[in-house]
Amino acid sequence: MAKQLGIEGEMENLSGDDYESEGEIIELDQSDEELENAADVDGLIGKVQQSGPNEGDASKEEENALYLPHRSRPLGPDEVLEADPTVYEMLHNVNMPWPCLTLDILPDRYGDERRSYPAKMYVATATQASKAKDNEMIIMKLSSLSKTQAKSEDDENDSDLDDDDDEQYSSVLESESIPLKHTTNRLRVSPWASKTNEYLTATMSESGEVYVFDVSSQFKAFDTPGYVIPKQSKRPVHIVKNHGNVEGYGLDWSSTEEGSLLSGDITGRVYYTTRNNSKWVTDRTPYQVNDSSIEDIQWSKSEKTVFATAGVDGYVRIWDTRSKKHKPALSVVASKSDVNVISWCDRIDYLLASGHDDGTWGVWDLRNFQPNTQPSPVVSYDFHKSPITSIAFNPLDESIIAVSSEDNTVTLWDLAVEADDEEIAQQRQEMKELSDIPPQLLFVHWQKDVKDVRWHKQIPGTLVSTGTDGLNIWKTISV
Repeated sequence: MAKQLGIEGEMENLSGDDYESEGEIIELDQSDEELENAADVDGLIGKVQQSGPNEGDASKEEENALYLPHRSRPLGPDEVLEADPTVYEMLHNVNMPWPCLTLDILPDRYGDERRSYPAKMYVATATQASKAKDNEMIIMKLSSLSKTQAKSEDDENDSDLDDDDDEQYSSVLESESIPLKHTTNRLRVSPWASKTNEYLTATMSESGEVYVFDVSSQFKAFDTPGYVIPKQSKRPVHIVKNHGNVEGYGLDWSSTEEGSLLSGDITGRVYYTTRNNSKWVTDRTPYQVNDSSIEDIQWSKSEKTVFATAGVDGYVRIWDTRSKKHKPALSVVASKSDVNVISWCDRIDYLLASGHDDGTWGVWDLRNFQPNTQPSPVVSYDFHKSPITSIAFNPLDESIIAVSSEDNTVTLWDLAVEADDEEIAQQRQEMKELSDIPPQLLFVHWQKDVKDVRWHKQIPGTLVSTGTDGLNIWKTISV
């Protein structure tokens, strides 16, 4: 039966006896403390709150000053960054037993374009425990996710507000775990899961092995009372051992070819694994150009045989699995630093975004990739001053991109915004702090040590991000 875990009031940790107990229900409440973990965003106005004996010493000007992690002074020991809850349509935090620095969303059969509340979703993540034997994959069902109840003064005076919007829900988290022997560097769920009812979930282990699990039994247990998960469901259906003892970070399932998996390691090797019926086969010859680490891999959204890689050597490379030489078709210098992450646009198949170790990121038009030429990115930004840890096109809007950074923020960008827009020009003139901020910057969300961010394809505008302090489930009023 599915284990039900919950968090009440002040967001207790899901660890120790509380985490292991069976049948315990924990509510995920949106307390004021919870909102302190996210930075204001809409307009980028942060408010620094002081606690302790010097609370009254801060001037009003400083309290309402623009706060940006890479530019403003560091927060003091008695200060917190207080979010404006009115700019979130939904915000929930989940504390995990150990840091989980990778995650993915399980597709479901409850329909697309889900905009009503309460919401529900299924998420998979994996831990980085202090002891290898304590690691696990955690599959979660988050249900009764309520809308943020914060209201502006205008809302409070509006007697025509829909009563349904005021209804409070007790959010519930149910979870199932699968024991793992090692830390997981990356986890990805097959995009075919809801269509085939096979929830193939791959993990790139610190040991160098790629484990493929079918978590369909865990998924079924959440919605089938009394269902007992078979013991074999906690064992991998396949293990890719070709990487030897070499760990890696690149991992991706194809969305155009069922059962096609790519995995890359820190010695620059990419292995291609396919499944025919129940038999898994990994090509013995890796795709490789040098010994620089492969940091990320992305299958093309339209071409079955094409994929891209991001490397420590600063290159973005385009490959074709039909190549007998196992060499890249095109190579482009994307950064003078490491290329940490890439994202292929779902809606426009010639757009690819890349995030770099020097904090810059950009979008490339693959039609400009030609042999022996060095194209320029369509757009490029250096707003972040710390390494980019994740980048993702909004699957429902090709102009919106989410970017996470080691500066503890997730930024949302709207590339459709024109810099010469009259309203934007007026705002920048009225507020001098905005003068060096790109007009395309839409939203800034604060999360400690954020590492991975994923869009929910079936709940428009909703993101799930993970860092050392747990998972954030959030949706802004801006997207």
